[in-house]
This record gives sequence, structure tokens and C-alpha cells, in this order.
Amino acid sequence: MKPVCLVIGAGAGIGGNVARRFAQEGYHACLCRRSDLDGLNKMVNAIKNDGGSATGFLLNAVEPNSIEERVAATEADIGPIEVVVYNLGAQIGDRALKDTSLKAFETGWRLGTFGLFRLASAVCPLMEARGKGTILVTSATAAMRGNGGQHSHAAAMGGRRMLCQTLNAEFASKGIHVAHIVIDGAVDAPDTLGKMLGPERFQQLRETRGNEHDGLMLPTQIAETYLHLARQHRSTWTFEIDLRAFSDRAWWNH
Repeated sequence: MKPVCLVIGAGAGIGGNVARRFAQEGYHACLCRRSDLDGLNKMVNAIKNDGGSATGFLLNAVEPNSIEERVAATEADIGPIEVVVYNLGAQIGDRALKDTSLKAFETGWRLGTFGLFRLASAVCPLMEARGKGTILVTSATAAMRGNGGQHSHAAAMGGRRMLCQTLNAEFASKGIHVAHIVIDGAVDAPDTLGKMLGPERFQQLRETRGNEHDGLMLPTQIAETYLHLARQHRSTWTFEIDLRAFSDRAWWNH
């Protein structure tokens, strides 16, 4: 039975590439995303065509018991979850305070902080019983500083960071490695940045900032860092790491 890497938020950017990289190392990749069944199946098939093992599931993380039921079903039907990646974004866009409704603010919190709490509540007891496990949490610049128009996102990501610290304080001594990964810049990800900017602006950004310009972070390279963190010996566990593009990032504010 293969160890499982469960990815919550497996889009075509970081999540999908992390799943594929772990599958290449012998894990069964369990990919979960909210929508786009065709895109999900495409990623699963790409992993299988590459010789890996994977399954995909549509999962709306804000629905009650959705995360908890997926953890339980994965353990029962697929195998022990050795690595879990929480890669859900909580960006609702730039909104002035007066334009940020209570519902919009709460949505950011549910995705950014509450979902991670629910995941930890479901998976930590299982990992603790086995005496090992890794929880890799994707975060953002907003976890470190707030910007104008980012009330919901900054609060959600700041809460995510503090929750990771608390989980680390409680579970590191029990063999569970918790890592908070700050994505401090823009990622070449069509499912997130691409949708935010639109096809034309995203393609222009790729041409002017991507590839040899080193202004966009490549998901395939980010995945290498996630794999490295999961492989660390417990005597040198990293709790927090900041990833950023090489070139000037002044254009990116959030």
C-alpha cells in the first residue's frame, strides 16, 4: 500500500504540480478541487500516464463535513495519509472596507483559516497515532503584512499563519511536521492568477515577466520545495519558508 499525499486545492498551479511531484516519488496522489471535473481528470490522467498513481475528487471545502469525510474515506479506501497539502486560496479581490460584506469577509476566513482547522482536526489524530506525518500549508504575502483592500485576505492568511504555529507547537514533538510556506509573489498558475487577470493580461504577464525574466514563480519548481520539506529529517525541520521570484516584484502588491 502506497503512502498518500492528499492535496486540498489541486488546481493547475501549485496544487496539481505538487501532487504530480509526490506521485513521481511513489506516493498515491489524492487531488481535491472545488470545480472543473474535466481539469481534475486531466491532471489525474497526466499523473497516471507518467507512471504514477492518483485519484481525483471534487470537494467544496466550505461545506460542512466535506474535508472530514474526504480524510476518512481516503484512509479507509486508499491508504494512510502521510502528507497533506492545504493549498486553498482565500483571495476575494481588492475591496474597500465599505464594499466588504460580512459574507465576503467570512468566506475568506472559512477558506483561509477554518478549513485548515477542520483538516488538522481530522488528520492530526491519525498522524499522531502513527507517530509521523507532514502538513504543508500554502500561504501568501498577506500572512505577513496587510495591504489596502485586503481586509478579508490578510485576516484569513494571518490567522492561517498563527494556526500553523499553534499546530507546530502542539504536534512537532509527536512526529508531525507542520510547514507554513509563504508564496511571496506571483505564480505562473492559470487557475488562480490567470483567472484573476484574464487571458490577455495573463499571457502578456507571462511574456514580460515569465520564463527567462524570472518574475513569475514556476509551479514545478515550487513543488520541489514541498517535496524537500516532506523529506526533511526531524532534527532540521523547517517551520516557515518564504518563496519569491528572483527579479523585482514591486508590481505585485498582494
